[in-house]
Amino acid sequence: MYGLLVIVIIIAGILAYVKFALPNVGPSPDITIARTPLRLMRGKYLVNHVAGCLYCHSMKDTTLFGSPIRLSVEGGGGEVFGREDGFPGTIISRNITPYKLGSWTDGDLFRAITMGVTKEGKALFPLMPYLQYAQMDTEDLYSIIAYIRSIKPVKMVNLPTSVDFPINLIMNTIPAKYHYHPRPLRSDSVGYGKYLVNMGVCADCHTPALKDKNIPGMDFAGGRVFQERTGGKLTSANITPDISTGIGSWSKEAFIQRFKAFGDIAYHPGPAPEDAYNPVMPWQYYGGMSREDLGDIYAYLRTIKPVHHLVVNFVR
Repeated sequence: MYGLLVIVIIIAGILAYVKFALPNVGPSPDITIARTPLRLMRGKYLVNHVAGCLYCHSMKDTTLFGSPIRLSVEGGGGEVFGREDGFPGTIISRNITPYKLGSWTDGDLFRAITMGVTKEGKALFPLMPYLQYAQMDTEDLYSIIAYIRSIKPVKMVNLPTSVDFPINLIMNTIPAKYHYHPRPLRSDSVGYGKYLVNMGVCADCHTPALKDKNIPGMDFAGGRVFQERTGGKLTSANITPDISTGIGSWSKEAFIQRFKAFGDIAYHPGPAPEDAYNPVMPWQYYGGMSREDLGDIYAYLRTIKPVHHLVVNFVR
């Protein structure tokens, strides 16, 4: 009887610690980021075409091909990721415009982006890829923060995120302190490509998962399933250098043009098909990357392990 009581007390103590003492990454850093023209230019590029911040933090126009963001509410949050999408609860992206973050310091933003902890000290659900962003160079992070500070305020108040037990406690254990990671030299094409792939969080969508954990040995092999809101299932592509099922037969130019076909200034998405494939891959936004950056991504992907994994991209 006493033994059982001791076990109950220990479990209660652990739960209380995880709930009330974590996350523990320390206070927001005391930083003030100058909004220089160079940082604003770099930040605009990274936010819109590599890190994809506004793509997740904006509502989409699902009536158009590729579901582009609604520019009138750009950055206002409100995008819902629910149980029908395979998430443990209802995760709602936050408003990251100055309307909502005006009271946040630059240090608060830095801590949220790299350590996954809000101004109030609460852990963010790791759909926000702060573990990947924590591997970014500090100057790139400063550029992103400077640009986010400059975007148009959007007066939107979104419903709070609700995460199921026990994930709501487990997520408190994930945040970690930021450690400096230098940006690779541009002369290191493979290293710089890896840096961009990490910033773009490509592996998360292009690696198949089982019970929310990536399947070992299947990195970038495709097969992550996305449920279409109108029916059907989308499956991410194999982007390993496998010849027959991946991109091993693609030339560098073909890879770049696959993106640039959607990033051209003359491209305007047409109506979304009602009963056919409508990609979740944000081609329009990644298509805005420079040819050099896309070439570096291609160079890196050519170095990863080929995985023979045939993927059917759309099933009705």
